[in-house]
Amino acid sequence: MKKTKLALTTALGLAITLTLNACGGGDSIKDSRDGKTYKTVKIGEQVWMAENLNIKTGDSKCNEDDESNCQKYGRLYDWETAKTTCPKEWHLPSNVEWNKLMNFAGGDKAAEKLKAKSWNGVDAFGFSALSGGSPWWSSSEEGVYDYNYNYDGFIFYSGEQAYNEDYTESYFNYVRCIKD
Repeated sequence: MKKTKLALTTALGLAITLTLNACGGGDSIKDSRDGKTYKTVKIGEQVWMAENLNIKTGDSKCNEDDESNCQKYGRLYDWETAKTTCPKEWHLPSNVEWNKLMNFAGGDKAAEKLKAKSWNGVDAFGFSALSGGSPWWSSSEEGVYDYNYNYDGFIFYSGEQAYNEDYTESYFNYVRCIKD
């Protein structure tokens, strides 16, 4: 947990140093599988990774097969891999969890507030959403309209709104993990 020191001088001239734990952000987790450290952020009652997952697995790849894209955006995963690739004590969020995040972050205006500043967002919560053109997977299976497109993903379009769309399990999308 990130700690902030604050020095105060009282009206009586006494110096006091307080150490405060950061609220809402500044924390991180270390993935024991590869030693990579990920920033985390608490938004409402949820704790999210503040960056896309970037652990190399057999069914993952870099956008445009360019390793520098993995460093910037994280790795892309097929749906089966995405369901099991989050670190211990973390998981792939469901539609309910994504929707809870969107509602807390402003509903129709959530995308703008969650997108990284470098992606024309305001990053009001430290979520720092950054996409190389692909959405983020949800763990929810819908299968309502078309059996070929029954795995959900969330995408932030160029405007303010975030949308839920259906993708086949063979698509490669990003993963943002949420704490169990």
